[in-house]
Order: sequence, then structure tokens, then C-alpha cells
Amino acid sequence: MNRLKPIGMKLKASHSALGVSALVAALVVGLPANATLFAQDAAPPTSAAVEYSTTFEESFQKFEVLPPAPEPADHAVDITRIDPPIEVTPKPEAGVRRNLGSGVASYYGKRFAGRQTANGERFNPRHMTAAHKTLPFGSKVRVTNPRNGKVVIVRINDRGPYIRGRHIDLSRAAAEKIGLIQRGHGKVEMALLH
Repeated sequence: MNRLKPIGMKLKASHSALGVSALVAALVVGLPANATLFAQDAAPPTSAAVEYSTTFEESFQKFEVLPPAPEPADHAVDITRIDPPIEVTPKPEAGVRRNLGSGVASYYGKRFAGRQTANGERFNPRHMTAAHKTLPFGSKVRVTNPRNGKVVIVRINDRGPYIRGRHIDLSRAAAEKIGLIQRGHGKVEMALLH
């Protein structure tokens, strides 16, 4: 308590924890030197006992006030003024269950005519059928040639193709319809239909 005398602060409290905490609070808050602190068991202060030299607002004037934020340059984007975009989930195309993406299509030659397919049917090159490695038998797949925009719908009745890099084998009639006969194979877009 001897350290407080040079500061000029009077403390009317016992050396209890309350008195020490009140002293620490007074030092942290920065009460003026002529303020008197009281413990809970002491008499409440009168208006003449506590004199403050500054108001609450004046006590914050010693802190530095930051200047307002500068206006953004012409090339800068002010993110406080941007409305976030509204994300819209595209509606699936009518009749399409799932987009299968793009891949390479080829076609069966005439020599396979009459042979048994993986689902037990006989292969007919004039029917709109195809072979796929994983799609269930009977699945309907829309195949589009992006080079000319021609479209064919085929039914999966066989497994294949077994040539690396190819994704679907079309019957000859389906390949003719979308213009793949001359090249023998080509990139196509595929979609699984309902």
C-alpha cells in the first residue's frame, strides 16, 4: 500500500481480496488520483467524495481516431457493394435421366449379323441397338454427333466395345443415321433417357 501514496490515491478498504481487486480495477480503468475507492462494507461514496476531471466521452479522445477508408480505385472491386450471384440449378432436360458425357462411338460390321448378343437377342444391323460396358440391358441412350448435330436413340442389348478408348458400339443403321459410317468411329455426346 505504500506504493499508492506517491500517486495520491486514498484507499478505504481492508487488505482483503476485494480491496486488492478494487485497487487493480482503479489502476486499469485509470481513475483520477483524487478518487476514493470503497470496499463493500464501507459507506457508499457521496457526490462530494468522488470527483472526476473528465467525462466518459472525453476519456476516449486520447485514442487515435482512424481516418475513413479510402474510396476504391477505378480498377479495384469494392466487395462491400457487390450482391452475391444467385445460383440457379439447371433443370434437367425433359426425358433425360442422366447425362453420360462425351465419348467415342464405333459401329458393328455386317459380319456380326445374326450372332447372339449379351442379352440373348440376335444382332440385327438394321435395328437401333448398341453395346455398352455397364448400362443395363434395355436402357435407352440418346447419341448425338456434335459435328453435324444428328441424333439417334438406341437400346442397349450387348456388352462392349472392347477396344480401348471407345465407349459405345452402335448398330450399322444407328451409325448411318448420325453419319459415322465413313470415318468408322467418332466423338459423340450421350444421355441416358427415362
